[in-house]
Amino acid sequence: MKRRDFLKYSLVVPTVTRSGLDLLTSPAHSATGNWDRTVVLVELKGGNDGLNTVVPFTDQKYYDIRPTLAIPRDKVLKKTDKLGFNPAFAPLMPLWESKQMAVVLGVGYPHPNLSHFRGINIWNSASDAETFLENGWIARLFEESMPGSSFAAEGINLAHNPAGAVEGGKFRVITLEKRLDKLLRQAGRIQPGDAPMASSAMTHILKQRRDLRGAADNIIAKQIEKVDFSADFSSSKLGTQFATAARLLVSGVKVPVIKLTIGKFDTHAGQEPLHAGLLSDIATNVAAFAKLMKAKSLWGKVTVMSYSEFGRRPYENNSKGTDHGTVAPHFLFGGKVNGGFYGEQSPLNDLDNQNLKYRVHIREIYASVAREWWGLNAGFIKDKPLGLFS
Repeated sequence: MKRRDFLKYSLVVPTVTRSGLDLLTSPAHSATGNWDRTVVLVELKGGNDGLNTVVPFTDQKYYDIRPTLAIPRDKVLKKTDKLGFNPAFAPLMPLWESKQMAVVLGVGYPHPNLSHFRGINIWNSASDAETFLENGWIARLFEESMPGSSFAAEGINLAHNPAGAVEGGKFRVITLEKRLDKLLRQAGRIQPGDAPMASSAMTHILKQRRDLRGAADNIIAKQIEKVDFSADFSSSKLGTQFATAARLLVSGVKVPVIKLTIGKFDTHAGQEPLHAGLLSDIATNVAAFAKLMKAKSLWGKVTVMSYSEFGRRPYENNSKGTDHGTVAPHFLFGGKVNGGFYGEQSPLNDLDNQNLKYRVHIREIYASVAREWWGLNAGFIKDKPLGLFS
């Protein structure tokens, strides 16, 4: 490659990154999975406090070790003789009652890592604690079976942080983290250069640009900004992300994965009322999203799924917060979800270094999504599915 060509075309990738759109080219695979079904991943960034989300309201030890943070018994939304939800989850109770909300208790893995960076890497890649993998677990599913050419992309990330489970490999992952209409117009203006190609490297760079424009055009053609609906999404960052996800799906954009993120769960100090507010934000927007998807006859094609790098310690700390822990419950919502509790609440009288012991491996949830929801073999996941989907 000539130096002037390199200098000219090496600007392509930084331009794409600054525009807020990130795309990797995809190999040719046949589509054998049920890719017309979408998973909306919601990352609870920072590590959610599971004990104040699903509350063991009959366990006196819970109240003993959380003198200021424990949810009062009379405030808990009681669902069994031992467990109930934080009152901030009230908007989700219609989904619970209609069996469209699954709660997987005691989720974790052996030898847990309490680093934010490593913890989320394990959740994203589905690796063992001692194994480092670059590709996300859903990206690895794409290696088994790719969505068809009619799909806008393999994944759309609506948050400011990495795409996580869909990162890695040569797949089309679009990140839309700013104003959607502006970004799509920018992507639509991207044109391949007209200079002669001096090497295969330049050909590859220009192919990335063409693929980027093609993926963006696929979304632009749906005119998602013109989708008119009334829904009770909050004005928060998460509410904006849910509203954008809804516009994408209602307009007919086909994509297997949409990634959302809500931050501030790293509650070392002054956990309340911050934590309750975060749970309320989730509940309000999931409920609004479900209502809209039902109205548009899309609820049976969508699953909303939470995940986080770890949970919090059972014991309240001296700053009226909770420190990095191990285990937490996670949630799935959808028209095909088999609602109810799964797994087991980790007991407070059987701790490991003052941390909860896991009862359900994270890969058991992933096995359910891969095999029961998308209909894939997922040979790299050895764990059995939980029966989360009908």
